[in-house]
Amino acid sequence: MFKALMNTIKAKGMLPKVSDTERAALEAGTVWVDGEFFSGNPDIERLRQAPYPTLTEDERALVQGPAEEVCRRVDAWQLDVTRELPEDVLAYLREQGFYSFNVPEEYGGKPMGAFAKSVIMGKLGPATGAVSTIVTIPNSLGPAELLAHYGTQAQKDKYLRRLAKGELTPCFGLTEPTAGSDAASIKSEGEVFKDTDGELKIKLNFRKRYITLAPIADIVSLAVQLHDPDNLLGKGERPGITCILLEKGTPGFDSGKHHEPIAPFPNGPLVGKDVIVPVDNIIGGPDYAGKGWRMLMETLSGGRAISLPAGAVGAAKHAAASVGPYSAIREQFGISIGMMEGVQAKVAKLAALSYALEAMRTYGCGAIDSGESPPVISAIMKYRATDLARELVTDGMDVISGAGVVRGPNNFLAGSYINSPVGITVEGANILTRTLIVFGQGAVRCHPYALKVMAAVEEDDADAFRQSLLGWAGHFLATFGRTATRGLTRGLTGAPSAKGPTATHYRRLAWTSSRFALLTDLAMFGIGAKLKAAGNLNGRFADILSWMFLATATLRRFEAEGEREEDLILVRWSLDYMLGEIQRHFEEIYNNFPVPVLGGLMRWPGRLWLRINPIGTGVRDKLNAPAARTIQQPGEQYDRLMEHVYLPGATEPGLGRLLHAWRLVSACTPLIVKIHKAQKEGRIPRGRPQEHLEQAVEARIVTEAEAEQIRNAEAARLEAYEVDEFTPQEYTRRMNTRRNGRTNSRKAATKKQAAESE
Repeated sequence: MFKALMNTIKAKGMLPKVSDTERAALEAGTVWVDGEFFSGNPDIERLRQAPYPTLTEDERALVQGPAEEVCRRVDAWQLDVTRELPEDVLAYLREQGFYSFNVPEEYGGKPMGAFAKSVIMGKLGPATGAVSTIVTIPNSLGPAELLAHYGTQAQKDKYLRRLAKGELTPCFGLTEPTAGSDAASIKSEGEVFKDTDGELKIKLNFRKRYITLAPIADIVSLAVQLHDPDNLLGKGERPGITCILLEKGTPGFDSGKHHEPIAPFPNGPLVGKDVIVPVDNIIGGPDYAGKGWRMLMETLSGGRAISLPAGAVGAAKHAAASVGPYSAIREQFGISIGMMEGVQAKVAKLAALSYALEAMRTYGCGAIDSGESPPVISAIMKYRATDLARELVTDGMDVISGAGVVRGPNNFLAGSYINSPVGITVEGANILTRTLIVFGQGAVRCHPYALKVMAAVEEDDADAFRQSLLGWAGHFLATFGRTATRGLTRGLTGAPSAKGPTATHYRRLAWTSSRFALLTDLAMFGIGAKLKAAGNLNGRFADILSWMFLATATLRRFEAEGEREEDLILVRWSLDYMLGEIQRHFEEIYNNFPVPVLGGLMRWPGRLWLRINPIGTGVRDKLNAPAARTIQQPGEQYDRLMEHVYLPGATEPGLGRLLHAWRLVSACTPLIVKIHKAQKEGRIPRGRPQEHLEQAVEARIVTEAEAEQIRNAEAARLEAYEVDEFTPQEYTRRMNTRRNGRTNSRKAATKKQAAESE
């Protein structure tokens, strides 16, 4: 019976077809807590005991010393105006080993854990602009990591020390005009041939674009489709995607031109025409011909969790660090705008979700540092962190309003706002990561039985098929029972070991997991092979999975940091928000489930039950004010929440002078309260206390020294509001430079056309 069923499934194409590149992605890395969510019955204790790292003494010294110094040295505004990287800062980066975090010590490297790299990248991002990119690329997907893992001894000896010292600036050439998120479809080609000297070589023809650091790179790890027409390597005519080392200056290789991305980091094309390199330039040597895609998937399976989430977390925390204080000292209609409910809601969201993002970054990097390499979780971290950071920075722009849209050295948020789409698009556009990769890959890879069934069908193994299918059936029935029980008890049976102030949230997560697993099975049974193309449905599943992971990380942070009572408001706000989002996505799945009959039942009675018995209802208004206050008041909590954010000194423009004013104004709060009380009692006239200081001194409400303290705070407050002004010459400088460049280019083109016509 099972043999016949297996043959029917195969004949009718009921299971999705898996290409070689998809198989490499499915087999890369490890399944981590994502497997718990797909199980429908997560092991809460495993989630709670997962590593939650801290910096080592050496790592902390680098973060608080050289990384802080880099932030001090970079004038991000000037860099934005000129787009010229400061040579003294680049020299300092080389001197302090910022290029060497992926290079082993024996080659002069300064190996760093995933968490430490993430902290450094996140700290540099908002403060240094393009300089952070100079640190990120050499320490993410590029020659150093690929060589350290797969390189031949000769390749390691030749390049790793030079990469560690910063003598070579690397880049990674993957994206092409016709291959963006679908990177496996690259057309660049390398053809193997035997040269007249008898050596095996490769002729490269390629055109890459969007390559970060390409204009200044000395060495490229280039991804091409390898063609070996005479099977000289013994791997067939088409070995597949291969990674090849290519040095600047190789004949036929053209680099140095710039794209102009919205943020001022070096980015440009790489073009090669009949470029000849020896086969030994294949990373790993000729034996690794055709293994490039697997190499990339294995590297990305964990690496995607580091650099891009780091930049997103850095931007979100920087926004929280600035917008909280701004809302506290900015006054309109006679009160601080941070006391207005609409503003409080935005500030509370910034405070709570930046707390959650830091938790996710730390939790995910802790897994990588402990040996995990989870591709699904990495993809979740990339798309959820960058998408949420963009949302939070935009919320921050709403709060600071005019101060956010006038550019200059004093604008502390525009850089993150302008940069936010970069993280959204690179290393797989979020819209495709969400709708194709997270659930599409996760449903097969992380499900307890799906991959086993697919493998049994492909291998025509009836016994394995029977065991896996029966196991799946038992899993489905158990999940159905758990979902019903947890729904009726509102999760009370979901996490029996959970205790304390977060127990309810653990129970709701267990309830969410069982419903998620049940719906996953129904989708795989009912939609089958067409599930890969159901992008909207996949995206909603991916969102639920991402919120479950973010919620788990938030709870893990709260416990790892000693369950601080003052942080509980941030945990509650975050979890209420996430459970509300999960509820919304479940309702959307029920309303759009594309299976006849079952879809109708889910759309009407099913969705009604969801609304009567919701997993979450969102954040209640009463939580906003206390959550907002966590970043509106200076003190130990603010300093701790903003750990790893560069906070400039009082004399620095922008955030520096804002924080200086905030601290002065906050110190005057008790004095202002005394004056307000006296005004209510009729002892001095009503109005802004700052305008009645003389009367307050005469009435002995405050001393002259205290009045002067208030005056100084008021002057600092007004200065913090100021935006930048430019002379006409300063304002048009970049425009004139650009216009002159275009004019000169047009003149040169006209002369060339005239010469050719003659």
